Amino acid sequence: MRFYQQTHSFYCGVDLHARTMHVCVVDAEGRTREHVDLPCDPGRFLKLIEPYREQLVVSCECLFAWYWLADLCREEGITFVLGHALYMKAIHGGKSKSDKIDSEKIARLLRGGNLPQAYVYPKQMRATRDLLRRRMKLVRLRGQAIAHVTNTFTQYNVAAPEKKLSYHANRIGVAERFADESVQRAVRSDLAFAEHLDEQLRGIELYLTQHAKIDDPQAFARLQTVPGIGPILAMVILYEVHDIGRFGSVQQFVSYSRLVKCSHESAGKKTAGHGNKIGNAHLRWAFSEAALLMLREHPAAKKLVARLEKKHGKAKAISILSARLGRTV
Repeated sequence: MRFYQQTHSFYCGVDLHARTMHVCVVDAEGRTREHVDLPCDPGRFLKLIEPYREQLVVSCECLFAWYWLADLCREEGITFVLGHALYMKAIHGGKSKSDKIDSEKIARLLRGGNLPQAYVYPKQMRATRDLLRRRMKLVRLRGQAIAHVTNTFTQYNVAAPEKKLSYHANRIGVAERFADESVQRAVRSDLAFAEHLDEQLRGIELYLTQHAKIDDPQAFARLQTVPGIGPILAMVILYEVHDIGRFGSVQQFVSYSRLVKCSHESAGKKTAGHGNKIGNAHLRWAFSEAALLMLREHPAAKKLVARLEKKHGKAKAISILSARLGRTV
């Protein structure tokens, strides 16, 4: 956990929502200078902080709406700190909670040097990273549509096609295997949805590959030399990490990728940790997929997992392999 501990004359906490924002400005002595509710209007926000902006630092939680505020502060030359939402227990643990209270707590955490920081992903690659995440969502929707067709064969006890429905050529005539017209319509709708997503995904993947070769061609090529990592997984790792230098050690990167379990210790007693959601879920998925793909064709990986499986079980053996891939990257 990293805390922002630089000193300023004024500290601005923002409880940010989609259309409104509650702003609290506190000075170095702890006195509240401003405490108002505003619409998410850059002009209104800049007008409010104008008397304090020379020695001001602005902070909000890393929820979905923070992009515009971070970009605005950067353009205006104002220091911006992104607060780690899951680490900011002081906001969520109080007896009372409101936008006004939350904005003041953010400002006072900032003033006291106790605000846990999250990474402010730069604007240049942020939209491409979000598009890559959206692609993963579309892939899952496509898989659900195809899985529903497969389950329909089982539901009506009809012989399923021997070839995979992931490919267009294998979907021809599939709906006609059912006698009921309503079932045929349901299957056709699923297959049409999958066809549409196939077309969208081809265009998105081509666009992303072109951008990866522009944004960081060396890292994109290096990642694909790791067994189990192909172009898609390489792009996921590339855009989720962005700058490997922001991690002080290999252990920090592996922890950020959710590849190690956390533990709680008190009075000499250790218990399982509760911070499993802290870190990057996309990197965890990428390394887990890479481990499974690596097992298909890599003899040394198969030998390692077979040995670990005897001691830890199959699931943990694959998790250990995923962690080792994370260290390699």
